[in-house]
Amino acid sequence: MKSSAAEDEFRHWYGTLLHAWGPQHWWPARSRFEVIAGAYLTQNTSWTNVEKALANLRRDRALSPARIAALPLAELEQLLRPAGYFRQKAARLKGLVAFLNQRYGGSLHRMFAQPTPKLRAELLELNGVGRETADAILLYAGQHPVFVVDAYTRRTLARHRLIAPAAPYEEIRAMAERSLGKLKPQEVMALGSALAHKPTRMSRAARPAAAQVYNEMHGLLVVTGKLHCHKRAPKCEGCPLEPLLPPEGPRLDVAL
Repeated sequence: MKSSAAEDEFRHWYGTLLHAWGPQHWWPARSRFEVIAGAYLTQNTSWTNVEKALANLRRDRALSPARIAALPLAELEQLLRPAGYFRQKAARLKGLVAFLNQRYGGSLHRMFAQPTPKLRAELLELNGVGRETADAILLYAGQHPVFVVDAYTRRTLARHRLIAPAAPYEEIRAMAERSLGKLKPQEVMALGSALAHKPTRMSRAARPAAAQVYNEMHGLLVVTGKLHCHKRAPKCEGCPLEPLLPPEGPRLDVAL
């Protein structure tokens, strides 16, 4: 599908999904640093496991850059064990805190005050931070207007033939931002989805209009992927996007 047509369609998705399921209250966290920790921990595991590791950190009052820096690596590893790959994730979280201390004097406020392209480039230089993790940190912890492309987003777009299954991350992100970047956040009365989070301090944080729209759309696409656009076989019946499928139907050779 041509870029402008894909952008128009994706823009239509936003209103359709929001009116079907309402706000999803992303990211569920009490602080910026909890968002950052969650973005690291959610790699290659379920959010249920991440919540267990975050509960460990919260119990030990370790959800701060200063506390992570002070914790012996072995202790941090044990706190993160429920999230899997705990040795790797502990080392990477330590690396993030070292970067924060060296570059910004330990201040998340100073870090997130940087221009988006500059900070994104810096985050991508850190061990264990790929594009999705960097963009999640920027959007959900820093309120920067950056769209997060995850497997659910890619899968749903490819199934609807709005992108090629192997489309590059940056191509998808640019399309989404062109499509949604000028929209205003919508106030809707919807039943909500069973997967919606409870509102938290970070989910209710003040943010630019574009960041709020990107925030909502990413959460809504996660729900779409979990409830309907499954990895092995899509369950199109009952999906709010089913009426928007192309005439030839969904791509069935997509297993992202």
